[in-house]
Amino acid sequence: MKIKLSITVVSLLAVLQVSCQQVDPKKSKKNNNITPVEVASSDGFKRAYFASGCFWCVEAIYESLDGVEESISGYSGGHTKNPTYESSNTGKTGHAEAVEIIYNPNIISFKLLVDVYFGSQNISQINGQGNDRGSQYRSIIFYQNEKEKNIIADKIKALYKENPDRKIAAEVMPFQKFWVAEKYHQDYERLHPNNSYIQNVSIPRLKRFQKKFPELLKENSKHEE
Repeated sequence: MKIKLSITVVSLLAVLQVSCQQVDPKKSKKNNNITPVEVASSDGFKRAYFASGCFWCVEAIYESLDGVEESISGYSGGHTKNPTYESSNTGKTGHAEAVEIIYNPNIISFKLLVDVYFGSQNISQINGQGNDRGSQYRSIIFYQNEKEKNIIADKIKALYKENPDRKIAAEVMPFQKFWVAEKYHQDYERLHPNNSYIQNVSIPRLKRFQKKFPELLKENSKHEE
């Protein structure tokens, strides 16, 4: 009887394990059924949306790029309206700290923005970057149309081709809405250079990125390296 019981328990655990492994594909299929919202170009500028840990860090990285007019900190990827810094930190809104990139497609392409996205973070870390941990710090790359979705897919395929054993934590989601963060979060790294977090986390992350992509930087950013 004990042998039969053990076999039954093992079989049940195996079924449960398979069931758990099927969760992510279901989420992906659910995302595929959502029609992305495409933000219209304005004065020749397009917009792109990314989440990759603390938005102070990501905002500064993208603002250093030639062709990026502005980078705005905010929230996206969740299910509640009007998220705030406090509410997103509870992990109950589904939102992640994100950035809105306003860029000139004649100078920098969405493909290059995606290259920068994966090249400026720990792509294997789930729900965070460094010591910033939680669903509000998870990595998400948003697409607004099939062309952008294909660009992201091609980049991920290339990353796996370079290293088949690597893990890529970023979620790929159809863009729905971006909520601008509180005023005090905007341009935080530039306005608070002596803040301990900026000194110890944001600036080192920015410098690592600048060293990796010097050819993409604005002239003033090159002088700041």
